[in-house]
Parts: sequence; C-alpha cells; structure tokens
Amino acid sequence: MNERHVPSLLYFEVTADDLDRAAQFYRDVFGWAVGPAEGTEDYYVMETGSEDQPGVTGGVVPRFDAYESTINTFDVADVDAFAQRIAEAGGEVLAPKIAIPGVGFVQYCQDTEGNTFGIMQLDESAS
Repeated sequence: MNERHVPSLLYFEVTADDLDRAAQFYRDVFGWAVGPAEGTEDYYVMETGSEDQPGVTGGVVPRFDAYESTINTFDVADVDAFAQRIAEAGGEVLAPKIAIPGVGFVQYCQDTEGNTFGIMQLDESAS
C-alpha cells in the first residue's frame, strides 16, 4: 500500500515556571487529568479527553526559554527526514533526536518565525 502520511497535531506541551501550579490550573479550568509522568518529577501528562470524547494528549514541562508558552508536536513518518526538510526550508533543529522508550522519537525545532515545535515519529521499538 502506498499511502502518503500527512503530518497532523499529535501532542502539545505547555511550558511552566511551576509545574504543580500549572497542573492545578488546567485541572481546575478544564477538568483535565494532569499528573506526573511515570518515572519523572519534571514532566506532567495532561489527558484532555475521555472515552466518550477523545482529545489530544499534552504535557506540562519546565520553561526553558522566557518566550515559550506552548509547543505543538506533529506526527511524522521519519524524524530524521523531516529535520532535514525543516533545515532546508530555513527552520532550525534545536536539539538532538530523543528516544522515548516504547513510544518513539521526538525532536524539537523552530520555524522561520522563531516558533518552537516538535516532530515525533511513533515507534514502539524506540529505546
């Protein structure tokens, strides 16, 4: 089968100075389930949907740049190929590719306007 994979919004991250305070805010305002990711103290997972009404999963991460607020992550078929395309189109690859065991690979980039975003290749064999 020769289907063309069209990247779409897969995940989002909200940056925060105080993870606990941000998590409580999103719980209070939207009723989302927000809590620490398994095995880490500096990353919270946000579940925005339910069985009846699916949503996009997100995270709360420590702010690493004073100008950052939300980072959208798009699913791609191949992180390496898209990182090259981003650089060729005038964007910038900000960090090395990161393996998330059992999930896939993520890499943070910036567009030509200075907006940070992530690209993720789902791959359960990632380690």
